Amino acid sequence: MTRKQSTLKTAVEFAGAGLHSGEHVRGRMMPAPVGTGIEFVRTDLPDAPHIPAHISYYQMKERRTRLARGAASVDTVEHLLSVCAGLKVDNLTVELSGSELPGLDGSGLEFLRLIEAAGLAEQAADAKVFRLEQPLYVRDGPATLVALPTDRPALTLQYIASFNEPGVEGGSFQLDVDPASFAREIAPARTFCLASEVEMLQKAGLGKGATRENTVVLGDPGTTMRLPAEPVRHKMLDLIGDLSLLGAELEAHIIATRSGHATNAELVRRIFDVMQAAETGGVIRRESGLDVREILRLLPHRYPFLLIDRVLEIEGFQRAVAIKNVSINEPYFQGHFPSAPLMPGVLQLEAMAQLAGVLLLRKLENTGKLAVLWSIDKVKLRGAVAPGDQLRIEVETVRTKDSTAQVRGVGTVAGRVVCEATLMFTLVDA
Repeated sequence: MTRKQSTLKTAVEFAGAGLHSGEHVRGRMMPAPVGTGIEFVRTDLPDAPHIPAHISYYQMKERRTRLARGAASVDTVEHLLSVCAGLKVDNLTVELSGSELPGLDGSGLEFLRLIEAAGLAEQAADAKVFRLEQPLYVRDGPATLVALPTDRPALTLQYIASFNEPGVEGGSFQLDVDPASFAREIAPARTFCLASEVEMLQKAGLGKGATRENTVVLGDPGTTMRLPAEPVRHKMLDLIGDLSLLGAELEAHIIATRSGHATNAELVRRIFDVMQAAETGGVIRRESGLDVREILRLLPHRYPFLLIDRVLEIEGFQRAVAIKNVSINEPYFQGHFPSAPLMPGVLQLEAMAQLAGVLLLRKLENTGKLAVLWSIDKVKLRGAVAPGDQLRIEVETVRTKDSTAQVRGVGTVAGRVVCEATLMFTLVDA
């Protein structure tokens, strides 16, 4: 049985120090429209960049989950993402005044209480759900993750832990994840470290915001647990948060042994590839691109109006990167301007729209359709594009609903932003 997407009824605020940076950060969780997903907004940076909580933006970082988009990043997102997944919050905008989410009590409990206080609002669209139909596994030394198909509409997790610390026992825990079981069994579990690691972490500049209250120190006689096998449950808290980067509610049985954020992310990548293949009718590699012949099969544009030369990267229906090599032979340079040739800003936006069309028209359900530009918003033309430049265009899907789609795009030359805009399309029969 499908469920509807949900978001918060009202905004809630929080503040505190980051577990690793120690930086004091203010945050605000706000309702978001259907199809937004979970996104973070760095309000302390110019133009307040948005960073979606998706595996496409995962960046490996020691002992935490980092999301990065361009030069903007946000750290230690796993606890909040786990709570959103556990409570089935699909759409949420999280504004942050710094680069790391506050650690609060070191678990997901404070985030859970904030969301419960705000309340959840059901939205009109169905939630995206993916049921795994084939086994997948990841192995990195002693760390393993196995994802198995399930005959039930549920996510079942089993975590098996062992710790290289004298006197510290490992353990295992298994759970069918639903809002009630998550709130009771997983959310209160705090982050932890080994007593033998404390000095090493301090020298590495980590754990600056860690305290006796928000971090369990294994091997320290003075440590008390909130829950039986609290460290094992916290590893499950992290795993649920990392799995949410799939961008869909997952139905599978997952068995994890000593896994961490890096192996969790690799499993999500592999599940995402399988989900993407199911949606497109074939495996599309994240690193793959399209040459001009493949572009011509997707777009109706022809000379002199085809404004992308090659698609370098394409990730599902979420993100694509392409290039336009700007030559002095472009016909528009005859009149714009003969003595100082510049690529018109409207054609930079057109190249962006064409790449967005490639991204949207790859879906099987959009076969035989045209992506017609409906509106343009938040346009900024920041720099000149001249003959000899290579215009690099990046687009990402913000949201889709029925026959409409919103796409955010940015164009750069040699790393310098020259144009950006938000584009709205309607898909019509060709």
